[in-house]
Amino acid sequence: MQNQQGQQGQMHQNMHTGNVPPQLNHGGHEVIDINEVLGAAIGAMNSYMLLRQHVQDPELLDILDRQYKFMQDEYNITVECFKTGQNPSHPTSKYMMNQGNDFIYGMKPTQPKKPWQSVSEINDEYISSCMLASCKSSASMKTMAALETTNPVVRRVLADSIPNCIEMGYELSIYQNKHHYYQVPQLAETDMNTYRNSFAPAQGQAMGQQMGQMPTNNMNMNNNMPH
Repeated sequence: MQNQQGQQGQMHQNMHTGNVPPQLNHGGHEVIDINEVLGAAIGAMNSYMLLRQHVQDPELLDILDRQYKFMQDEYNITVECFKTGQNPSHPTSKYMMNQGNDFIYGMKPTQPKKPWQSVSEINDEYISSCMLASCKSSASMKTMAALETTNPVVRRVLADSIPNCIEMGYELSIYQNKHHYYQVPQLAETDMNTYRNSFAPAQGQAMGQQMGQMPTNNMNMNNNMPH
C-alpha cells in the first residue's frame, strides 16, 4: 500500500482565487466527509477504551488492543495529510490478524436476545458486536469519503485504510463465529449449486477489438476531459 500519489508541494488552481496551496487542496465535499470520518474514528477508539475494562476473554482483549493501536496510527496519518495536503510521515500500514479464517457453518438454537436489565449484563458477545459494528461503519464511511476526495494523497490514505477496516471486521466475525455469537447459515446444497452455476464466463473479443480502435484525435480529446 502506497500513499505516494500526490506531488509534494503541488499547486492547484481555483478559477476564482488563483493558486491553491497544498494545505488547502481539498474540495467542499471532501472537507465535510473527512470531518465525519475522523469524528467516527474518535468515537470508535473511545468505545474501545470504554469497553476494554469489561472484556473477560484474553483473546478478545488482545484483538481489542491490537486494533485500537492500529486505529490510532491510521487516525494520526489521516489527520496529518488532511492538515498539510501532503504525504504523511509514513505510508498506511497493513493490518494483519493473528487467527485463521475457518468459519463454522450451521445454526443451533440460542436464548432469545432482549434488552439488559442492568449494566452488569455486559459481556464479550456485546463487546465484540460493538467492535464489529465500528469496523463496518468505518469501511462504509471511508469508501464514501474517498469517492468524494479530490486531494490525491488524502484519497490514497483513505483508500488504503478500507481493506484494513475489512480485515479487522473479518477478524471479529471469526472470533464471534468461533464462540457461536455469530452463526452462519447455509443454503441447501441443491440451491447453492443453482446459484453457483447461474453465471458463465464472458466470451468473444474485448469491446475495443469488436468496434475498432477510436481515432487518435478522439482518444486525445477524451484524455483531456476533466474527471
